[in-house]
Amino acid sequence: MQGATFRKIALPVLGLAFLALPWLSGGANVIFSACVIIAIFAVMSYGLDVIVSDLGEVSLAHPVFFAGGAYTAAIASSRAGLDPLSTLALSLVVALALAAAIAFVTLRLREFVFSLVTYAVSVVAMTVASNWAFLGGSDGVTGIPAFELFGYRALTDKQLWPVAWVLLMTTLYLVAAFRKSRLGHAAMTVHLNPALARMSGISPELVRMKVFLVSAPISAAAGWLYAYQRAYISADVLTPYFLILMLTAVVLVGRRVLLAPLVGVTLIMLQERFLSYGAYVDRIILGTLLIIALSFLPRGLYGLVQDSLSALRRPKPQPREQRQET
Repeated sequence: MQGATFRKIALPVLGLAFLALPWLSGGANVIFSACVIIAIFAVMSYGLDVIVSDLGEVSLAHPVFFAGGAYTAAIASSRAGLDPLSTLALSLVVALALAAAIAFVTLRLREFVFSLVTYAVSVVAMTVASNWAFLGGSDGVTGIPAFELFGYRALTDKQLWPVAWVLLMTTLYLVAAFRKSRLGHAAMTVHLNPALARMSGISPELVRMKVFLVSAPISAAAGWLYAYQRAYISADVLTPYFLILMLTAVVLVGRRVLLAPLVGVTLIMLQERFLSYGAYVDRIILGTLLIIALSFLPRGLYGLVQDSLSALRRPKPQPREQRQET
């Protein structure tokens, strides 16, 4: 009870502290830019986190949802002149349609085959985006207007930061609510024991589809804001970098830890923004982090810290002579 009360107090305090962080750090535009990107990529990663941590599947198609949200916002705002709320609604609809199609195709697939099919979806999507004139082809979509809603105009990352913060806080709330919901519990049952799930009247296929429909709009919302932040969208949003970034953010700190993807993205972005060794080396570092996390840290950094603390608290065994004397 006390732990639940502490979380209810601590999380809002941490959220407000994160909102004020750029101003407390000096208010430089580079700080605001880093915070906006961290928030966007964290939201993107939470979409995948729901699939990996709660459903126990590894979807390699989530960059498609991110790109779907970005392209929809870019096209709807630059060509149709729609406002951000309208483009957000369209982005979510497009993501739901894509998720329903992918979930239907992969309905009865599991594990290795499921991952291969979802990766194939990403490859097809990147090819289509690179060559379809409606999506701008290799040139991409330009002319995306500045974010403007209810008279608030965000021309810089400093002005866009409160919008990114609201999106991140909303995502954290929705993910936490999902994990407490009936669907969240059903997803964990399917993850841990599919046979027990069927005996309990839970359809793994239906649960997988519903979880896909929950996760896809989350990543799409990140793509929606990324379009306004970047003011230009092309097929590079479907490159392997975004997939590796999402996977690393999900597994680096630990699964089913609410703040883990946010912390993971923060660590990655801090290295790329402030300790960069060049784009190619940064990609190598990112890939190496994923390899280390999957190979040697099955429970992530959070699990490593827990195990280390448990080892420190464990009483040291007494020498044999002392045990005989006692």
